[in-house]
Amino acid sequence: MRVENNPKLRTKNSKLSPIFAPSINFSFLKKNWWKILSLLLLIYTVVAGFLVAVPDLPIIHQSIRNLYFHVCMWFGMMILFIISFVYSIKYLRGFNLRNDIYAQNYAAVGTLFGMLGYVTGAIWANYTWLTDQNQSLGSVLKEPKLIGAAIALLIYGAYFVLRGSFTDIDKKARVSAVYNIFAFAMLFPSIWIIPRLVGSLHPGAPGSDSGNPALNAQNDLDAGMRMIFYPAVIGWTLLGVWIAGLKIRLQLIKDKTLLNE
Repeated sequence: MRVENNPKLRTKNSKLSPIFAPSINFSFLKKNWWKILSLLLLIYTVVAGFLVAVPDLPIIHQSIRNLYFHVCMWFGMMILFIISFVYSIKYLRGFNLRNDIYAQNYAAVGTLFGMLGYVTGAIWANYTWLTDQNQSLGSVLKEPKLIGAAIALLIYGAYFVLRGSFTDIDKKARVSAVYNIFAFAMLFPSIWIIPRLVGSLHPGAPGSDSGNPALNAQNDLDAGMRMIFYPAVIGWTLLGVWIAGLKIRLQLIKDKTLLNE
């Protein structure tokens, strides 16, 4: 007698063997939906970013497509630094080493995104400021926005050097948490405030020839670009959280004897 033809046996064994009671397991999708969303958004960003029409603005022309990468990576960087900043505060409130590990790895991925944003921005400047505006390489290297971004990244680079200089785990975590708060506070004057107070070639800054902020909905970011820009910000940010999560899990496995949790 076949089991599937016997209602009693089928009911009895339905919970014991997936052969007799096949079902779809959605636990993977429930836990990892945001990872799948990140991949889909990034694929959409790359495909639509290169294929969808963009406004042909003076100076930047088709290079405005870099907005989906350069600017969106910087958005992701800021969000990751904010998360790292929050975990540093949480560590100083309870001195839980888990919070220090979270702060360290979110800062690491945020720095990576910052470096990628800096490189894409430098490449963008090479094809706009040096050619269309007839600027010299020396004037670009003195650009306040680039200098401020480099200073901010160096400050965060010093954060990891500082961590490596300590052998005592608790002292390293406490000093690093305080420095991380300082590094986050220095982001705003070095990247957002000082470059806007002096002459800059960067769009939207005083003295800029273009005079159009990169996120100006009326001049630069039309409806079609917004349909790609905001999903790109979400996609890059989720990717950063994903990478940081993998680094955190790996470090927790290495330090499980120390954390004892």
